[in-house]
Amino acid sequence: MAHQGLGIRKTRFVNRALTHLVLGMGCVLVLFPLYWMISTSIKPMTHYYDWPPQWIPNPPTIVSYQELLAMYPWPRFITNTLSITAVAMIGNLISSTLVAYGFTYFRAPGHKILFLVLLSTMMLPGVVTMVPTFILFRKLKWINTYLPLTVPTFFASPVHVFLLRQFFLTLPKELNDAAKIDGCSELGILWRIVLPLCGPVLAAICIFQFQFRWNEFMRPLIYLNSFKKYTVALALYTLRGEPQGSTPTQLMAGGTLMTLPVILIFAIFQRYFIQGVALSGIKG
Repeated sequence: MAHQGLGIRKTRFVNRALTHLVLGMGCVLVLFPLYWMISTSIKPMTHYYDWPPQWIPNPPTIVSYQELLAMYPWPRFITNTLSITAVAMIGNLISSTLVAYGFTYFRAPGHKILFLVLLSTMMLPGVVTMVPTFILFRKLKWINTYLPLTVPTFFASPVHVFLLRQFFLTLPKELNDAAKIDGCSELGILWRIVLPLCGPVLAAICIFQFQFRWNEFMRPLIYLNSFKKYTVALALYTLRGEPQGSTPTQLMAGGTLMTLPVILIFAIFQRYFIQGVALSGIKG
């Protein structure tokens, strides 16, 4: 029995070691482009074409960042992007929460069919609706404004409605019943009882929204024509066509500046993000 137990422990140790080895190799493959972007951004341009390449810049320099910040009004672009992102996050949270609450706690004829129709819209590619929505916004004279980038977020996101509904289903219905007995309205129940329990899933949705809106490129490219209204992603793309030219190290510096906020947000709130995604899939 002792030999058998020792053999089981050895097998478990080998399995864990192999699992960690595979996961470690996967992390290296995933993180290598990020490392190469950051290392190139602090590398002198004279060493960019070195072969074999310099894995660790020697000497490191921030000249590319200084040149990048001097070329464009980046504080304006960051402010534009943060404004769009903040409004989109607020609109999506409000609308998605209300829709998810209705699908969870209200009962009406055909509500399950309506929910399936809502989920089916997730399979519709955004390219299909790009031309019709552009025609609509052009007729509304919203071109070259932030309205096409913010107003649609107040009509809920099917993905976030699904996540919120799944989380609402895990909450005890007795809390709602007790609140109704005490005379609380539906909005009061949502605001005072349900939302305080939904911190993890709301944090996950905020991270999703921040990452998507911060990196969004296609819709700003379509709807924004004024240079002063550009977002960070659009300004970084425009940098490629600068008349005086942009170096690869400057582009890498711009990519680093654009990526770091998303990484920091996820690093700070990753516990809530993982908890929210995990809890939202407990009950169907």
